[in-house]
Amino acid sequence: MAIQILLIVGLVFFIMFTGVVVFGAPYLPTLKKQVDDAIDLLELSSGQTMLELGCGDGRLLLAAAKRGIKGVGYELNPILVLYAKIKCWKYKQIISINWGNYWSKSWPRADGMYVFLLQSYMNKLHKKVIQYADGREFKVVSFAFEIKDKEPQKVVNGMFLYEYDKKDI
Repeated sequence: MAIQILLIVGLVFFIMFTGVVVFGAPYLPTLKKQVDDAIDLLELSSGQTMLELGCGDGRLLLAAAKRGIKGVGYELNPILVLYAKIKCWKYKQIISINWGNYWSKSWPRADGMYVFLLQSYMNKLHKKVIQYADGREFKVVSFAFEIKDKEPQKVVNGMFLYEYDKKDI
């Protein structure tokens, strides 16, 4: 009986940590140096808001909050959502971590976005960001994967900075 319970628990954990590939990417934490570079690339000021699609353990949201940047994160894995909420508790006034599929959510107004998606989702992201930005200036930093239909403004430490504005409508 104990072995069956362990197998079921193991299967549930496996699905939670790998099943998200269907919607974006598996959990792979962003390294400290890349966290700082991502926030620097977005050039957000205190009081501005950053979206993070697939926020994992919340480390990027937390680093941004320490700079006074508001953060809204989305994550499919309920274990990571709980962990991120605990980790970011001190900044709960400026960080919101949401459980769910960011493709089906209505994103709140933000000034920049960080993503670590798989290449197969980058074109979908590009189209959604064009609609979301609606001609206003908006920045996206993507770790590791490029938007094929858009030229990056900068590439730093494996991250691509994309800027959107009126010409993207």
